[in-house]
Amino acid sequence: MPFSTPIFKQQTLDFLTTKYNSSHTILDLGAGCGTYSDLLRTHFPKIDAVEIHEPYIQDYHLKNKYVNVYNENALTFDFDYYDIIILGDILEHISEENAIKLLDKLCSKCDELIVCVPFNSEQGIHFNNVYEIHLQTTLTNERFLETYKGFRPFALRYDYGIYIKNNKSNKCVKVEYDIYSEKRILSYDDNLNPVFNESKTEKLTVVTGLWNIGRPDRSFDQYIDNFKKILATDVNMFVYVPKEYEHIVWETRKRFNTFVKVYELDDIKNDIYKPHWNNTQKIRIDPDWYNKVGWLKNSPQATLEWYNPLVQSKMFFLHSASIWNPFHSDYFIWLDAGITNTVYEKYFTDNRVLDKILPYLEQFLFLSYPYQANSEIHGFDFDAINRYSGKTVTYVCRGGLFGGTKESINHANATYYSLLDRTLNDGYMGTEESVFTIMSYLEPEKYRRYSLDSNGLIVKFVQALLDNKVELEPVPADANTYTPRKFVNPDKLKLSVYMLTFNFPHQLEHTIQTWLQHPKWITNTRNILIDNSTNEDARIANAQLCKKYKFEHIINNKNDGINGGRLKAAQHFQESDSDYYVFLEDDMGLHPPGHDFCRNGFRTYVPDLYDKVLKIIGGDVDVDFLKFSYSEVYMDNNIQVSWYNVPKVVRAEVWPNYTKLPVSGLDPNCPRTKFDTIEVVDGLSYIKGDVYYANWPMIVGKSGNKKMFLDTTWAYPYEQTWMSHMFQETKKGNLKPAVLLASPIHHNRIAYYKPEERKENAG
Repeated sequence: MPFSTPIFKQQTLDFLTTKYNSSHTILDLGAGCGTYSDLLRTHFPKIDAVEIHEPYIQDYHLKNKYVNVYNENALTFDFDYYDIIILGDILEHISEENAIKLLDKLCSKCDELIVCVPFNSEQGIHFNNVYEIHLQTTLTNERFLETYKGFRPFALRYDYGIYIKNNKSNKCVKVEYDIYSEKRILSYDDNLNPVFNESKTEKLTVVTGLWNIGRPDRSFDQYIDNFKKILATDVNMFVYVPKEYEHIVWETRKRFNTFVKVYELDDIKNDIYKPHWNNTQKIRIDPDWYNKVGWLKNSPQATLEWYNPLVQSKMFFLHSASIWNPFHSDYFIWLDAGITNTVYEKYFTDNRVLDKILPYLEQFLFLSYPYQANSEIHGFDFDAINRYSGKTVTYVCRGGLFGGTKESINHANATYYSLLDRTLNDGYMGTEESVFTIMSYLEPEKYRRYSLDSNGLIVKFVQALLDNKVELEPVPADANTYTPRKFVNPDKLKLSVYMLTFNFPHQLEHTIQTWLQHPKWITNTRNILIDNSTNEDARIANAQLCKKYKFEHIINNKNDGINGGRLKAAQHFQESDSDYYVFLEDDMGLHPPGHDFCRNGFRTYVPDLYDKVLKIIGGDVDVDFLKFSYSEVYMDNNIQVSWYNVPKVVRAEVWPNYTKLPVSGLDPNCPRTKFDTIEVVDGLSYIKGDVYYANWPMIVGKSGNKKMFLDTTWAYPYEQTWMSHMFQETKKGNLKPAVLLASPIHHNRIAYYKPEERKENAG
């Protein structure tokens, strides 16, 4: 794309302006729309550009942004010397061989060489520009450093990296994150070894914000003082703040773990709180509301037009931050900017109490305190709040600290919005705590609570965290059954790929290549080749392919058959340290990017398939194995193929009115699969139910693998044997299968062997 990602742009600017001045020259290689000119030309007026696609020069007015613009190919361009050369999102568009040559040439043409690349990124033609195609789609940090010598990381994220030529003067350049350990690198020692920050809160983002709404009862200077104290907490932080107070954040915080969203009070009125503004103000100035109880008329809720819109937007702020998610956190909490008014700041800074909060955020967390009311709670009519809650309210949920996983926040935000809208429309208003309380009563299985003392001070919870004595309130016995989806970081899981091959190395390589077209497959997995080949030349060629593509090579020296290889994979995986595995035969490829739909209308190309299947099986406790394709080569998953293979007595029990098998062929009226529920993860749907087993690719974990292949064994298993067994286990509730509502696998055979050589097992 001509547009460059905003990732690490500020860090790049800080680095260059610290080390260089306006007299130094810069070449932006592959200028695109001129992103680096926009970023740098205020500080570095002597900046030139090379852009291969002439329409970009015209469309994005590059000649107005750079001193000189060269419509040239970087591979053949005769470079002058520059102090700094930047390759921003360019290397992935060049073959590895040509990229090595280009970087070798550039290193002698500049003092500072900065290379920015996306990881595991696929891209085709865009804007009618063939040069937009990505030719290095499997770049990772490890692969970059292995391939391109003489560079060191400057800034890393799971999906993006910036590298600089390894000059001695760059010895102390900081890398923002180490993508493997997820520890922040603070600096390098004299031997260029990284010095890590040992923080355990990299998975957490704290969301907060500060605005001056003119409270007459409290000094804003006091708010600023407390705000600075919470800003000193060493944790990822997403901060909403008006422009005039942004400097307070940067006086305390570093950019590597801070994201500032400049947000004015008018933005609250016209953006995040807009649907609720008019009803809020209508109630606020209504005498029937503020005269309900003596204290309310002179309270901030009644006297300040911004008070309730601000506090009742906290959930919206938290939800928006979880969507932006600049630090790719798993968990998020809202923390009031003035929290240190009642909680000693050393809890957060010196005692690092937030390191201990993550186990209590798997479901949405509220802190509550006992509350006895007669007429109202925070201005919300007591009888009304009881009706909304379905019970007599005896506690109130606090608004100073709350949060959970991305998934739980998404659900909470939708519920909160609906209840806030409904109650305001009905003429009732308290604060955000009133709506939080209703939520916790309506769905106690989804909102876990910690009980504070009657004074409502959050410090009790903080001290309990520090002492490892947090005990959440039990879920009421009459609550709905609810099993939250676990949050899964795919980069933390180990996945093995087992391929079974027989006698045709070119078939094997052809299939490997189809998987390599998809990010992380083969490059990020542990790969094992189970070699059933009976041809010695094939075994030798397969060994060479294993070396080329980094596979472990298991040579059987005989044809164990398809199911013999399948069983060997199951046994091998169970003894490994991998979390999940996929088994496939060497003719089971992945459809390429851009492929359309299968015969049943499901997608055949699924972006980020690797991450999504791990998130599904890792996050859903009701899935033991997940089949990749709804449409298979011969059958579709709406057909209950197990019907053909189960014993007669099982067929009679499950399908008493349809027990007779066809004399030959397939029965068009074969029983259909009974499905249960459809779930969606990152835009990929899957369906659970009586999904039949087949040898087509699926992802399986240790527990599922044991139940499927190891607890019950046969000397010479057939696919039909396993299908029958697993169907019966599914009906008993012992095995929980699912299948994607997609069809990314295709029958990829290009080399054919004799029918008599196709064996089910070694028998």
